[in-house]
Amino acid sequence: AEDGEETRDRFYDFVDGARQALARATETFGPGDRVLELGAGDSQTGWDLATRGVEVVSIDISPVAVERAREEARAGGLATIEFAVMNAEALEFGDASFDGVVGSGILHHLDLEAALSEIRRVLRPDGRAVFYEPLGHNPVINAYRARTPGMRTEDEHPLVRPDFTRARDHFGVVEATMHHCLAIGCALLPRPVSRVLRPVLDLVDRAMLRLPGLRWMAWITVMELRAPR
Repeated sequence: AEDGEETRDRFYDFVDGARQALARATETFGPGDRVLELGAGDSQTGWDLATRGVEVVSIDISPVAVERAREEARAGGLATIEFAVMNAEALEFGDASFDGVVGSGILHHLDLEAALSEIRRVLRPDGRAVFYEPLGHNPVINAYRARTPGMRTEDEHPLVRPDFTRARDHFGVVEATMHHCLAIGCALLPRPVSRVLRPVLDLVDRAMLRLPGLRWMAWITVMELRAPR
């Protein structure tokens, strides 16, 4: 199990490009904005927003995750973040009550239709939703997922192309950038070899993942939803 976790951690070391894309997509939120974060278990985005004066409300269905996130926020001097135990598929907020909704690795755990409907409902007309999510088309990545069931939960369903079509039923604008494909294979190589190969493969990935067909082979997408219908 430890070897499997170590391998997983090495894979996740390679997502910095997607994390940076998420940070860029959320940097336009600022003081005066009210943003809902889905999933308090990974609250880095919420922290970043709160440090910029954004009013952040962070929810999770797990009371344990919420309490841990609340304690960590207080310890980090971010007691202004509001936390609540709540189901993202049945939000307890009024219509058009947020300027933004954000999340990292959360949508692929949810009933997507229910979640999208609720996100659309609570967003203001000029609001935006930004999510960082795994994709489900790459056969190599899917094979790894199949071989490591203990590292994920039964409700996981990495996003596929029809999910983006579904999103367009709820939002007039659905944009997505794709991140990481060949370069993540460096996680399986000795570190000295990885350090040499990774910059080259990162360049190849950036070019390849702009192509209409190949872009779906990415591991991670950062998606932005605007113009709620």
